[in-house]
Amino acid sequence: MSDYDNRDTEVLDEGEEKKESGADGTSEDRNEKEYEDVCFICRRPESKTGKMFRLPNNISVCNDCMHKTMDTVSQFDYQGMLDSPAFQQDLEDLSKKGMPHIRFVNISDLQGEGGIPNKQKLKKKKSGEKAKPVLNIRDIPAPHKIKASLDEYVVGQEHAKKVISVAVYNHYKRVATDTMDEIEIEKSNMLMIGPTGCGKTYLVKTLARLLDVPLAIADATSLTEAGYIGDDIESVVSKLLAAADNDVERAERGIIFIDEIDKIAKKKNTTSRDVSGESVQQGMLKLLEGAEVEVPVGANSKNAMVPLATINTRNILFICGGAFPDLEEIIKERLSKQSSIGFNAQLKDYFDKDKNLLSKVTVEDIRKFGMIPEFIGRLPILYTLEGLSREMMVKILKEPKNAILKQYQKLLELDEVKLEFTDGALEAIAEKAMKRETGARALRSIIEEFMLDIMYEIPKDDNIGRVTITKEYIEGTGGPIIDIRNSMAVSPDRLPVLAENA
Repeated sequence: MSDYDNRDTEVLDEGEEKKESGADGTSEDRNEKEYEDVCFICRRPESKTGKMFRLPNNISVCNDCMHKTMDTVSQFDYQGMLDSPAFQQDLEDLSKKGMPHIRFVNISDLQGEGGIPNKQKLKKKKSGEKAKPVLNIRDIPAPHKIKASLDEYVVGQEHAKKVISVAVYNHYKRVATDTMDEIEIEKSNMLMIGPTGCGKTYLVKTLARLLDVPLAIADATSLTEAGYIGDDIESVVSKLLAAADNDVERAERGIIFIDEIDKIAKKKNTTSRDVSGESVQQGMLKLLEGAEVEVPVGANSKNAMVPLATINTRNILFICGGAFPDLEEIIKERLSKQSSIGFNAQLKDYFDKDKNLLSKVTVEDIRKFGMIPEFIGRLPILYTLEGLSREMMVKILKEPKNAILKQYQKLLELDEVKLEFTDGALEAIAEKAMKRETGARALRSIIEEFMLDIMYEIPKDDNIGRVTITKEYIEGTGGPIIDIRNSMAVSPDRLPVLAENA
């Protein structure tokens, strides 16, 4: 048995040397070097099991599992079949005629053609190199630079952008230094509150793109307590690991945004077990504060036959966001009680006119909404986003780098057509969006509705040089202004001039 193992090990070493040499230099070989092999049976990575046996179809089996399998096979004797005269006679006949190529189990049917895919393999840790700091403190942009970058994409929300810029800067300073004169800096997890469509998710997406860190966006509505149908709480960390290409070190300094956090509020007047409310809050406590958790690689459930990776959430920045409906009523009730007695008392409907009532929220209001105190305490930074006004809607349409109007202008530019919107048209679109009460999401749907006929008709006629969307067209009392250009071939940069002369 030992000679057999040694011979296989030598063959494996030669195969590894050939593979690592990269004779053909293909990207497939380079890609294989970056990931660890995972045992097909016990699902442990190579860094824990040591050298593995390589079987056909890219299947790897660790030394322990191979020995257990061979021991089990050698001890198997069904009803004394191995000692029977008939079996011995069959073996003699086979040795004379030659052993046929028989495969009792097709391993490729079990695993598939490509073996274990890369999305279920962990990236190898580079050995032999000195540990480098994950971040250099000089490379972290200052808060005013982070806010300036956010200003290019996000309209308004000045207070929220300032808070998130400072919090992120302090967090990554903490990650870069790890400790400062033996004073441990606590995490700066955030809780953002704002009405639907005000830009909570977009703000975090833009922030992660600017900082070039992995980002995982999870929905709290699908999370349940362990053992119940739904995603486990650790699945949010598993999504971050996937976003970091299964690189544990990179994932441990990423950002996790948990949306719809208000949906896991404690249920009131219920007699059943609250598996998707208070139980989820309690299960998230260790993640928010920092703990080592085992998460499945390439899956959302630990029950799947996939390897597990250990991730420390100590340096992961958690941002929770939610609309918190009916929170304004709780704030009104608190403010009315404070000013309902005496000469300076105010009427009950006084706060109904306050558009920025959410900005007066306190931790006590969040607790009364249904969030447990332990959960709120692990989100020390609390701030709100403003509801979008008509003026902000108009700015969102045209000012950001990837504004909706710029996207449509780019689309028509490919057809050598110039698209313009009058100021009256933009105000009419913003007015319609305000009535829908779904925030900035309404802008896209409204423009899609009015641009449908234009996008359909323009490719028919090559003579169209410019299209101007008017207020009358948005309100349904008129149509767009279409300018015809000369029939001769012209370059796109001359189209506006020709359209004005038409």
